[in-house]
Amino acid sequence: MEALSLVLDGFSVSLQPINLWYTFIGVLMGTVIGVLPGIGPAAGIALLIPVSYGMNPTSALIMMAGVYYGAQYGGSVTSILINTPGESSSVMTAIDGYQMAKKGRAGAALAVSAWGSFIGGTIGIIALTLMAVPLTKIALGFGPPEYFMLMALALTAVSALTGNSPAKGMLAMMIGLMIATIGTDLQSGQMRFVMGIPELQDGIGFVVVVVGLFAVGEVFIAIEEHFHSRSEIFRLQGKLMLTKEEWRRSLGPIGRGTIIGFLIGILPGAGATIATIMSYSAEKNMSKHPEQFGQGAIEGVAGPETANNAATAGAMVPLLTLGVPGSGSTAVLLGAFVMYGIQPGPLLFQSRPDLVWGLVNSMYVGNVMLLILNLPLIGLFVRLLYIPTGILLPLVLVLASVGIYAVNGNIVELYLCLLFGVLGYAFRKIDIPLAPLVLALVLGGMMEQSFRQAMTISGGNPKIFVSSGLTIGLAVISVLVLAVKFSKVISRRKNSGEVKSATI
Repeated sequence: MEALSLVLDGFSVSLQPINLWYTFIGVLMGTVIGVLPGIGPAAGIALLIPVSYGMNPTSALIMMAGVYYGAQYGGSVTSILINTPGESSSVMTAIDGYQMAKKGRAGAALAVSAWGSFIGGTIGIIALTLMAVPLTKIALGFGPPEYFMLMALALTAVSALTGNSPAKGMLAMMIGLMIATIGTDLQSGQMRFVMGIPELQDGIGFVVVVVGLFAVGEVFIAIEEHFHSRSEIFRLQGKLMLTKEEWRRSLGPIGRGTIIGFLIGILPGAGATIATIMSYSAEKNMSKHPEQFGQGAIEGVAGPETANNAATAGAMVPLLTLGVPGSGSTAVLLGAFVMYGIQPGPLLFQSRPDLVWGLVNSMYVGNVMLLILNLPLIGLFVRLLYIPTGILLPLVLVLASVGIYAVNGNIVELYLCLLFGVLGYAFRKIDIPLAPLVLALVLGGMMEQSFRQAMTISGGNPKIFVSSGLTIGLAVISVLVLAVKFSKVISRRKNSGEVKSATI
């Protein structure tokens, strides 16, 4: 009863007019930040910290949290419409979302993204309210070996389950890991693979790679099609909203994406990226028609988008209960807490229940606001598809260039973006999937650090990676994923060989 009373008191805080206003400002800014490639929620929150200095801490944190989960809604728009993920957690959405847009179902893709995000975010907040402290104790069981094996599983899954050839997926993953090693070694301080270019000392930024591979690469493809007279406007087909059949196909992925996203989000450092990978991989593995994934399967949009927002709620669990950020965005939020002289952790629930429950309950309100805000805009968003190629392609390039240059003001990154655009074009022509490369780049640094920490703890003994039931289980799942994929490939080639023999 005491806990229920605290939750109800939290609603009295979050529903105050001033806090409702800041919730709306936060989710609106988050949506805009999500739509614009290159900024991301972490940068958006960071920009608000100096502006919010002197504000009421509860109101300021409510606004910053709104930017955090609001950006997850907006990130799907450019992924679906122009194949340009603004951040790593939107990469999986682009795989099938953009193909749905090409088939005239952009409205359905945006609708399932909005509904999935709302359902995943809301259920995730309910789970945050009910199970924050117990689930945090489980998350504490993850050490460096467990994190390394978890990331290895994530990379294995996406490499094996994206595209028709696991070998090509593995090649893309290895290239991504190689790019992730460029820059300063955090342990030794040595420069690695910078080729004498000072701008590479901090590594190659995610935004540069993803905008180059997806956006600029897509521009090159569109230019080629235009000169071969194959370019066409993606005409909308059917309703802007979901049909009954699309709803039926989406409900299972939404439910599974919610569970996967929240549980992965709890793990400090894992974040929404791994959650979307796991969700996409699970849906493709469970599907009766896995060959439809990558060709515009609505399950490939519903699952990752739901997991994306459920993970944002999950990431708040370690932040509020342990003071440990669960993602890059919550790390910036932690800095905002510290700026206001507030230390997140178990004692926060006792010392400042009004702030904790006001912040948590504002997320319920914010999710409703985002749904009301985004659903009516679907009709406006899809009109982008009717812009002629001669106007749309320069707009994409301008948007990409401004997004990249605004991050660091570095001209070298524009040249790198062009280089990755050429690479993305080449990958498309020889049918190498892009997702494994991008996700290996995102996870590569964390994976290397976890590996080194584990080896330091064990004194250089690799047995530490099979020293617990959890690490063994993750390793077994990784091997099974590869085995299942390769067995399917062998079976498919064998069948095709029999067909050719019969034809001859």
